Amino acid sequence: MTSPRDALFGAGAAAPALPACDHYAGVEPRMTRSLQLQAELGPVFDVTLDNEDGAPVGGEVDQAQLIAALLAGPDNRHGRVGVRLLPWRHARFGDVAATILAAPRRPAYLMLPKPESAADVAEAAAAIDALGGRDIPLHALVETHGALRDVFAIAAHPRIESLSFGLMDFVSAHRGAIPQGAMSLAAVGGQFDHPLVLRAKLEIAAACHAAGRTPSHSVVTELQDVEALRAAARLACKRLGYTRMWSIHPAQIRPIVEAFAPAADEVEQAVEIIVAAQAAQWAPIRHRHALHDRASYRYFWQVIERAQRSALAGTSPLPPDLRAAWFP
Repeated sequence: MTSPRDALFGAGAAAPALPACDHYAGVEPRMTRSLQLQAELGPVFDVTLDNEDGAPVGGEVDQAQLIAALLAGPDNRHGRVGVRLLPWRHARFGDVAATILAAPRRPAYLMLPKPESAADVAEAAAAIDALGGRDIPLHALVETHGALRDVFAIAAHPRIESLSFGLMDFVSAHRGAIPQGAMSLAAVGGQFDHPLVLRAKLEIAAACHAAGRTPSHSVVTELQDVEALRAAARLACKRLGYTRMWSIHPAQIRPIVEAFAPAADEVEQAVEIIVAAQAAQWAPIRHRHALHDRASYRYFWQVIERAQRSALAGTSPLPPDLRAAWFP
């Protein structure tokens, strides 16, 4: 039987199915703990090992060697560990990329920080391909004026899988014209309210959806305020169209995963509609006095995929028979 994804999206028209949370760590104890936590909870979040801001100045290659060892280590059980490289124009970019690509186990993706243009992304991608990394998806951080200007072209690059918003560098790039509060969750003038920051977030989300990529929302720096984090994650997901979000502290992972997961009643409705649609050979159906066809089927199937991706290890929101049929 044809799977719902194949029936509804054909040869890969849907955006990549990435976990909703991307957790960053750059110091060895935190990198190790992050991998251990992922091994415990399952691949409901990605771990990105940081070779940019996490590396001491002058120690970038040493950091890359450490990351290569962690990639190959026993805690990388699920293969969902990526690496943030140095900026393309950094003098050690090639050395670090070569060290990571020589690791016994490949990263799940490579993050390109601080591109200044679509040309920077293309040149960095070509360099990675020349080093033997052609098979590794690329993510890019939109955190400069030039990257935001070229965001649709960057999203359309065939090697790009996801774009992230670099909130703090983006605010800093305005030389004080955007106040510090725009990096916070303040109700007025905060990162969900300041016009220039909000514009950047919307442009990134729109570019990603136009190109079939995954938009990843920026950090929340209020590490101890879990309720504020939940509210921010819901805003990013429900209002701004993001399907992924950064975590910078282990305590942020679960709230982000939960906020991006569909509610139980949404999953129940989606399952009913997809089961009926599959039985009707994907012809239009009537469900709860509403008409549904392939356009809405695609939406409801993506609800089911999001729910399955967000399920902690050993759990699933789906009945066992459907889980086995749809996610063998």
